[in-house]
Amino acid sequence: MPGPRPLLIVDDDAALRATLAEQLALDGEFAPDEAETAAEAEAKLAAAAGRYDAVLLDIGLPDGDGRDLCMRLRRQGVKIPIIMLTGQDAEADVVRGLDAGANDYIAKPFRLNELLARLRAQLRVFDNSEDAVFAIGPYSFRPSAKLLTDAARNRKIRLTEKESAILKYLYRAGGRPVGRQILLNEVWGYNSAVTTHTLETHIYRLRQKIEPDPGHARLLLTEGGGYRLDPEGSVMAG
Repeated sequence: MPGPRPLLIVDDDAALRATLAEQLALDGEFAPDEAETAAEAEAKLAAAAGRYDAVLLDIGLPDGDGRDLCMRLRRQGVKIPIIMLTGQDAEADVVRGLDAGANDYIAKPFRLNELLARLRAQLRVFDNSEDAVFAIGPYSFRPSAKLLTDAARNRKIRLTEKESAILKYLYRAGGRPVGRQILLNEVWGYNSAVTTHTLETHIYRLRQKIEPDPGHARLLLTEGGGYRLDPEGSVMAG
């Protein structure tokens, strides 16, 4: 199962934030973080360690309008899904929110299941868009283009469709090991006659492309009867 997806809840209502964070984290699908103000949200989104897959953004914030924040984030190049949360659900308000760059708009009070459905829908669209970019070690990984870019070394690495699918699934596993058979099923399909040898060959080729020393893997690790991706490359530092 893929790892919990980090998301940022931006709302000045502490009780609502806490309740929403608790409910979203319940089944391990999401790892919510919280911000009370626009300034705090911007700081968290700008931080090098701040990697979020989506933002739930209230319109009425103590230090400004959430729609203005949404516009600023889009101008700064933030591409992840932003879902507006608001008590203002008149058509004009909805249009203003969407014009500001929001992907969706949900009126308070809302049902958690409806919010979850909309959030999952936006994440599915984003994951398959040209804008989805994941950080893996020194690389920016763009699955839709099957491309790894190492900006510091001005280097681009082309991946095959299967290599890209393997990396994307391991990334979504949130640093947990994924068994060989699970990876085979997810990448090649449950009805495939492909063997684990084929997977091992693809892993070998991937390491040749992305590891500084393929003989001593630091990003794509063999672990727990399968493979684990260390997107931070923390083994490098060790």
